Amino acid sequence: MEQKSAWLLIAIGASLWGIIGVFVTYLYELGFTPIQVVAIRVLTAAIFMSSYVLFKNRNLFNIRLKDSRYFIGTGIISIVLFNWCLFSSMEESSISIAFILLYTAPAFVTILSRLLFKEALTPRKMTALLITLVGCSLVIGIFSSSSSSISLYGLILGLGSGFFYALYSIFGKFALNKYDSLTVTVYTFLFATIAIVPFSGLESKIGMFTNLNVLGLIIGLGFLSTMLPFIFYTKGLQHVESSRASIIATVEPVVASLVGFFIFNETLSMWQYIGMIMVISSVIIVQESKKQSAPLYHNAAQ
Repeated sequence: MEQKSAWLLIAIGASLWGIIGVFVTYLYELGFTPIQVVAIRVLTAAIFMSSYVLFKNRNLFNIRLKDSRYFIGTGIISIVLFNWCLFSSMEESSISIAFILLYTAPAFVTILSRLLFKEALTPRKMTALLITLVGCSLVIGIFSSSSSSISLYGLILGLGSGFFYALYSIFGKFALNKYDSLTVTVYTFLFATIAIVPFSGLESKIGMFTNLNVLGLIIGLGFLSTMLPFIFYTKGLQHVESSRASIIATVEPVVASLVGFFIFNETLSMWQYIGMIMVISSVIIVQESKKQSAPLYHNAAQ
């Protein structure tokens, strides 16, 4: 796979993540709680992914027991804890502040990738990272409300969401040295499902699953906004440095803002449009030449 194709897969995956608000918002309106929506997301993705792998190549289910630690990392430590921190941060502070702190993830990835993978910390990468963080802050409307405040607990939760979000790239990179991207993705959701579904209270909503509207939202959430983007992102991660992949993936808030505008009639401010331009610009800036961006370590999955 050419590196530009990998960038495109990551961008598409992030865009599909960006439309998740459509399904989540309507599920909330039907009475589902945040933790139940997370449980639905990982459970349906696990079902779709397992079915796909069984159809394509059931040998992809073969893993060593000791390697379960990678999927405990991607599925439980990253996916489950990231969602818990994010939702709790929203409750403690505000949605705007929560999402700004979530998008500190590229900073965590850049630092961790330098320490763990010896990835180059280039001036271009740092510049793109700074523009991304400022742009994301503008996109989610941090300057639209002067009354926003945050407690120390809210700050810790918000930074926790960014940290655990970043860990998917880190744990995923280790897992991809041994396993196919499909194996990594399916076990991520299987482990996340085992960890969260029994404690979500989802059984109280079983009767609603016969409603066609609910089923449609669940399929959209689990397939279109979860299974496909994780496949695309993880596949792209095989050929792109994790720090760069996480920066490219920040097109997600831009797509989310567009969804809010066109579907929910949310008005964007001038600052938000400026932020969108900055995020898109950072994606262009981070695309260094092929010679500059050659892999710094061997990926056994290639």
